[in-house]
Amino acid sequence: MIVGIPKEIKNNENRVGITPAGVEALKKAGHTVLIETSAGTGSGFDDSEYRNKGAEILSAPSEVWSRAEMVIKVKEPLPEEYGFFRRNLILFTYLHLAPEAGLTKALVDSGVVAVGYETIQLPDGSLPLLTPMSEVAGRMAVQIGAGLLEKPHGGKGILMGGVPGVRPAEVVIVGGGVVGTNAAKVAIGMGARVTILDLNANRLRELDDIFGGRLITIMSDSYHLEEAVRKADLLIGAVLIPGARAPKLITEYMVRQMTEGSVIVDVAIDQGGSIETIDRITTHENPTYIKHGVVHYAVANMPGAVARTSTLALTNVTIPYALRISNFGMREAAEGNAALARGINVAAGQVTNQAVAESLGYEFKDGLEALKETGLF
Repeated sequence: MIVGIPKEIKNNENRVGITPAGVEALKKAGHTVLIETSAGTGSGFDDSEYRNKGAEILSAPSEVWSRAEMVIKVKEPLPEEYGFFRRNLILFTYLHLAPEAGLTKALVDSGVVAVGYETIQLPDGSLPLLTPMSEVAGRMAVQIGAGLLEKPHGGKGILMGGVPGVRPAEVVIVGGGVVGTNAAKVAIGMGARVTILDLNANRLRELDDIFGGRLITIMSDSYHLEEAVRKADLLIGAVLIPGARAPKLITEYMVRQMTEGSVIVDVAIDQGGSIETIDRITTHENPTYIKHGVVHYAVANMPGAVARTSTLALTNVTIPYALRISNFGMREAAEGNAALARGINVAAGQVTNQAVAESLGYEFKDGLEALKETGLF
């Protein structure tokens, strides 16, 4: 198979879809790898490193897209890339389609087979290709929030861990999954007072055991959410429903109750956001805005700021799936791997993820059935 890796063009997105080690693995399996020049520079990988492992370096993104049978990316394609779409091209990347009507339509209309990292799901419900970036984003949320609480950045001037005789920051995390757990690790490590809310009582018990009582666990409902949000110095949205638009759990009324200079970091923004006052996606270049006196951070590609760590962590888990698709072809690879089959979001001009179909008003089609219509093997 011919595998192409274009350079990411999202604002301050420095990750890349493959490492030199990934190129080596694909080449050893007999595949051709095309990489746009400078694609790996932001993650610390020079063209020469890829070339030494057998990749062909191309100067223009159009060359990569037009020659490749499978394109591996990190972030969802932007409108300037839609023109590269074509029938039966395999696109392997993060998609987050539920809030992206325009991208979904472009994929459907073009006949691309789009496989989303974030919806590849194992039988136990875990999301192996989303987990490493959720770990990064959860840890970053606290690191970023700590800085934004400083007065020069619009915060109330609170040190996360306080000092002897002065209370630490109140960190409230909504969602006890991978993002929330990793955010709690860092917040506790910085000395903050941490509260996690979740709907799953068993998960709250697990978190209580994991952290040995060093955080407060609360069953999530509108009453307790309002109470927790009101006292938060740093509020972290860490809610995920695989493939679906994030529910708006934190209302504008709740945000209005927060004290001036408090900070909100919504990690769920790439799925539409879980906080009602998050009404725009921000960028690493202009990451925050203030509403009701509260600093809002809504960057959709947080891990792109720590590109080296993120690329290594992401490709550790994506390359085995890329190899499977390359070795067996898309249809056989998906038929023999239920987790990969769940990752198919669009195929043969049809939406093949139930949550995306429901969010955007498309008729749902089973992914494996849709693949048969493509004629791909």
